[in-house]
Amino acid sequence: MALETQIRQAIRDALTRPSRKPLQWGGLAGYQQLVAVQAVLADVPQAAETGYLRLLAARVQRVIDAHQERAADLARTHEWLHRIAACLAPPAAPPGAPQPAARRSGQVRAAMEGLLAEFGVAPAWQPAQAALERSWRRLWRTWGPQLLYCYDVAGLPADNMQLEGVFGQLRRAQRRISGCKSTAPLRELGQCQILLRAGSQEELLEQLQSVDVATYREQRRRLVAGEAGRQQLRRLHHDPCRTIQELVDRHTARREALTTAVPAPGNTD
Repeated sequence: MALETQIRQAIRDALTRPSRKPLQWGGLAGYQQLVAVQAVLADVPQAAETGYLRLLAARVQRVIDAHQERAADLARTHEWLHRIAACLAPPAAPPGAPQPAARRSGQVRAAMEGLLAEFGVAPAWQPAQAALERSWRRLWRTWGPQLLYCYDVAGLPADNMQLEGVFGQLRRAQRRISGCKSTAPLRELGQCQILLRAGSQEELLEQLQSVDVATYREQRRRLVAGEAGRQQLRRLHHDPCRTIQELVDRHTARREALTTAVPAPGNTD
């Protein structure tokens, strides 16, 4: 039952991601997660013990079919966003190859105008692409000339990523000084922290050794159990197909173990 609960949680996570609505604009990852779940559940064998999983597979398939066109629209929109980013990004050379010549603002403008002409007008049944086209044309018409200065002025960065990188280094240095990697552990694991005051390493070691081993192991077990759900979601977002396949394999192994443990009718041994 625990394995089936985890599979239900994987489906629910794909439908109700806290960051974005998965079946609206920007939520293509949730749809792809559902597709991965369905691909694994579709291979579940026909058996009395797998009826619940096959029922889940049918319901997931209905959701996928209902939002297939919208997901295709989102996928196509993401492809166009990557093409726009590649058009504005400086040319990158393969490892070991000479650095290509820097592009001028006229070249970037011509390439962007070519993309706009190629994009055309998205039909009404493609709302994501239509919204991208409206925003793209408006922003390019309003801010396009200001974006092109970095290609003609030497040393002018195209974005603030380097400045953000400096801020990131300062944050990491502050974390090293304070000993806190981030503020999340203070919120999530603050109730499990112990503060010790010692004048020497020997005194600190003596205080640590005074902790009961059974109590320490019990607290560690509770901590691992509390983190299991978050780790499962992290694995699910990273590789949903493999994660669901592992759950189904564990379900299959459990069914086989239960079938083997049940004695045959008439066997009194």
